[in-house]
Amino acid sequence: MTSTPSEPVLRIEDLQIALPEGADRAFAVDDVSYELNAGEILCIVGESGSGKSMSANAMMGLLPDQVRPTAGHIFFDGQDLLTLSEAELRDLRGRRIAMIFQEPMSALNPLMRIEDQISEVFEAHNLLTPKERRARTLELLNEVQIPDPEKAMQAYPFQLSGGQRQRVMIAMALALEPDVLIADEPTTALDVTTQAQILELIHDLRDRHGMAVMFITHDFGVVAEIADRVAVMQFGKIVEKGTAEEVLDNPQHDYTRKLIAAIPKLHAEKQEMVTSPTPILEVIGLCKTYRSGGGLFGGPERVVKAVKMINLKLAEGETLGIVGESGSGKSSVGRCLVRLMEPDAGSVFLAGEDMAHLKGEKLRSARKSIQMIFQDPFASLNPRTKIGRIIAEGPIAHGVPAQVAFAKAAELLELVGLDKSALDRYPHEFSGGQRQRVGIARALALEPRVIIADEAVSALDVSIQAQVLDLLADLKARLNLALVFITHDLRVAAQICDRIAVMQKGEVVEIGTAHDIFNAPQSAYTQSLIEAIPGREKELAAAS
Repeated sequence: MTSTPSEPVLRIEDLQIALPEGADRAFAVDDVSYELNAGEILCIVGESGSGKSMSANAMMGLLPDQVRPTAGHIFFDGQDLLTLSEAELRDLRGRRIAMIFQEPMSALNPLMRIEDQISEVFEAHNLLTPKERRARTLELLNEVQIPDPEKAMQAYPFQLSGGQRQRVMIAMALALEPDVLIADEPTTALDVTTQAQILELIHDLRDRHGMAVMFITHDFGVVAEIADRVAVMQFGKIVEKGTAEEVLDNPQHDYTRKLIAAIPKLHAEKQEMVTSPTPILEVIGLCKTYRSGGGLFGGPERVVKAVKMINLKLAEGETLGIVGESGSGKSSVGRCLVRLMEPDAGSVFLAGEDMAHLKGEKLRSARKSIQMIFQDPFASLNPRTKIGRIIAEGPIAHGVPAQVAFAKAAELLELVGLDKSALDRYPHEFSGGQRQRVGIARALALEPRVIIADEAVSALDVSIQAQVLDLLADLKARLNLALVFITHDLRVAAQICDRIAVMQKGEVVEIGTAHDIFNAPQSAYTQSLIEAIPGREKELAAAS
């Protein structure tokens, strides 16, 4: 953190943004004031619903129709942004104030090549000739360190990795060399190594361009890595402000302390190995290859060996973590285990029965014993079906009378910490953490012996994440479940896993107890993953 903030480039005074009638509170942002200085990185921190993104959206003129500022000012370059017309705001957007969004796949046009999307920024402001736009696009892709930028210019968003798409978003935001860069949760869904690269890139670009950066996040590990100053928000209000050192080392507000305490610690306790005479799950020689391209219009076939000769064992009552970056094959392993995808080779013995080769009714019956919790509960829950039906439909499909299945669903809701009145509500009426609890209840409905949790907490705020992890640990102990926990977050793996398998490019490069993996990693790849964890150096320094 090398910047020396000088004068405010942006000042928010007493901002108030009203929510529509019937919302859980009157104001999304209530009496908020802060300044953003030239050349500094200000982190706005808080959980979902705290209002941290709303002030940024108000600056950009991107508030939803039903949400409106009712008081206060946002001053930039002598102007109150809240008084500008849409045409005036459009002129400022991109040119003076730019924004990087959380999910680049939804922010980029899937039907346009990368070159055209970046060039469009210049075109919208009537800048540069087509030839100059192309040259500048190439320069920008080089600046944000996209590999093979000439090739990337011709690619569509789906052909790039998550980290590369986020770099394209940063290139678009930098195109007109803005004074203020707003980064709204730009690293939340990224692997630790990609996240570290993006944080370093933003830090470097700030230093080279002298931009003011507003970085919105719920992750205090990221704050420790990048922030000069911090503002903590709760229920639309700022509850604490200060330098990064002041807020991280000596938090004053209970909410700030709670958020910091909820961060999973980078420490795995040494504990006795979970053993059983025969494993509940044994994977031998599992392989899966994806093929695409070729076909009707020719072209080379693309072959990706996603899973290569994987061997794993899982004891009853044990949690085995599978960690690795996107593309490492970890989710493909999970999907092959529950037969959502057909493996090309290998065996998956569940309680001694090879699931990989079962078909028809035998497969359907065996699936009761192995269930899955998905990353995005909103996408995996039917939005038109009430929660009671969602949880009960599995047992009903296996012959359980409806009345019994619904009674069991009510019990399961209480088991995962929700009121049984939730039976008659729809998924959209719940928060992300509550929806994930519904997903867990659905997975438990068939009384499985093994649960596969695929990135089950990666999209949740740290405090909600901590609650769901505690719930899983509690359920595992009470029901003697075996758990395969797939994640790219090594902090989470350290907290919940007994053993960890580290995957890279379809292969397990290291497997061992969580304590050994974190304290004495053998593989260079494992070491690089651990070293890339945001806030690691500060945590190590505090512990020494």
